[in-house]
Amino acid sequence: MADAARSAPSEGRRPSWHPAAAPLAVLAAGAAGAGYLWFTDPHEPGHLLPQCPFRYVTGLLCPACGGTRMTYDLMHGHFAAAWLDNRALLLAAPFALALWGRWTVEGLRGRFYRPRIAPWVQALILLAAVAWTVVRNLV
Repeated sequence: MADAARSAPSEGRRPSWHPAAAPLAVLAAGAAGAGYLWFTDPHEPGHLLPQCPFRYVTGLLCPACGGTRMTYDLMHGHFAAAWLDNRALLLAAPFALALWGRWTVEGLRGRFYRPRIAPWVQALILLAAVAWTVVRNLV
């Protein structure tokens, strides 16, 4: 994992932005989205939150369906409701936050970070997402 932090995202050329720019931009966008979501209950109809395109086309729940409701419930301290909204996403969230945190720390240290995820782990994540989609649509 030590070789995951690089001096530049591609060999031979240095980008014009600071390594912390992208993770801080993600933080700003997430904060703006969370600010809007704080006052917008996705459990109620009539809001400007986007619909899931997979569910709109197929009528089925995708692996991330319920993520907006889950985030709203977490922000308001409703942990049991968040669990019911999307269990898999709730369990995966700490890993995503850890990756974002590492990306941010490396960027603030002036290093570009690109996580290296083994192909078998990628396949396992995809298999888990497909299994979760099947299970939640059968139940």
